Amino acid sequence: MALNCLLVVELLLYVVCFFCGIVTAASVAITQGEFAGECILYGTVRLNGTNLTMEFPSSQSLCYFVTTISVCVAVYCLSLALYCCCTYSVAKDGQRGHISMCVTLLVSGVFSLFLLVTGCVLRFGRNRLCESIISLPGITRCEEAQDKPWSAPYVGTRFFSNLHGAETSVWVNFFFWLLIVTTVVIQRRRGSEFTARGEDPSASPSETEPFFPGRTRPQ
Repeated sequence: MALNCLLVVELLLYVVCFFCGIVTAASVAITQGEFAGECILYGTVRLNGTNLTMEFPSSQSLCYFVTTISVCVAVYCLSLALYCCCTYSVAKDGQRGHISMCVTLLVSGVFSLFLLVTGCVLRFGRNRLCESIISLPGITRCEEAQDKPWSAPYVGTRFFSNLHGAETSVWVNFFFWLLIVTTVVIQRRRGSEFTARGEDPSASPSETEPFFPGRTRPQ
């Protein structure tokens, strides 16, 4: 029963990670679209008369990296959650195979690493952008630039909110992946305890009988 509960918790964590990945990818993609397809992470802003404009945007591949990682995490979480819910064949009475849990731990470790890198990219990229904005006259906070006019074709009315939301979603996603790793490790340890004690909750009474019926236990 405890392992069944851990499996349900793991599946719920996958669902949460799916939504976090979608929020991150959508926020970065929307921001990139509002800035004519340019990536504003690590970019610099200057004044063009009374309007703000991008002076040196960063490479588009940087935003594509963030979006791709987020989409891959979301697709993996959704696929695994749907598979587990529809077939329930990844577990037998709450227990999974040793290979299955090792693969899950490996994938979780890889995704956690990429999410950590993605979170750092968003954090330092947004900070670099905000430093250039705050250095402009008349702006003391980065979010104030959302209320300033931007030169066409840039639309900067939500760039700070979108980037902040994307970063928050990545760190929440990273935290929940650490919880997934913890959950799988606990399942693996408890599954090993069942194996070490020779206990099989799914075994029928005939499977627990000795191989030589004629031999009885000594009194």
